Amino acid sequence: MSGPADTDVELNALGQPVGRVVPGWRPPSAPTAAALAGGLRGRYCRLEPLRPEHADDLFAADARDTDGASWTYLPYGPWPDLPTYRAWVDGAAASTDPLFLAVVDTAGAGPVGVASYLRIHPDAGSVEVGHLHYSPLLQRRTAATEAQYLLMRHAVGTLGYRRYEWKCDALNAPSRAAAERLGFTYEGTFRQGAVVKGRNRDTAWFAVVDADWPALRAGFEAWLDPANFPDGPTGRPRRSLAACRARPDA
Repeated sequence: MSGPADTDVELNALGQPVGRVVPGWRPPSAPTAAALAGGLRGRYCRLEPLRPEHADDLFAADARDTDGASWTYLPYGPWPDLPTYRAWVDGAAASTDPLFLAVVDTAGAGPVGVASYLRIHPDAGSVEVGHLHYSPLLQRRTAATEAQYLLMRHAVGTLGYRRYEWKCDALNAPSRAAAERLGFTYEGTFRQGAVVKGRNRDTAWFAVVDADWPALRAGFEAWLDPANFPDGPTGRPRRSLAACRARPDA
């Protein structure tokens, strides 16, 4: 891992290296359920604050994961029954950090996944995306990528966070691949970062910073354009997200 770039280092009056001045820095607002009451809206999905009434549809969507593999790396789940899941949703809906959101399929499937903002630190300009659980109705769908774009756009593009984090079990290869596909940069692994379900978890850290956002935004928007899906949103895209990021106007 490399140190800070020369452009990020200045010398103070004592000749000591210090970080660059951040012009006009003001801590951003924290994301809140009230501010997001209208939802983050895209073509294929919207994200709205998690509510108790989402529980039944989410439980039904999650039940399509018959072996529970999607819960392996989360600190909770799978849920044995609907009342237990409803109790969890009630608690999650009342939380402000993490701030839980439901991913709603705008094509009619209803709530199909959960995401959250967490480790919300406005003074540092840092926020994490996590507690991601996509049911089989959302996994590998266009809406799954759009949900990540909407979350990143709101945190970095709208609220003005300087750092947007993604963390996962270092053994969770699909999550690591997803982070890299979405444009996050791997920053290292915290050994013995947590104990999850009684097992050691080394935690892999990824992040996007505000300087990354213009290129990431252009790539997301090019990938999500209906023209990139000649067979409709359930078909294969014409170009990959990485290709769209490299040449958004191609």
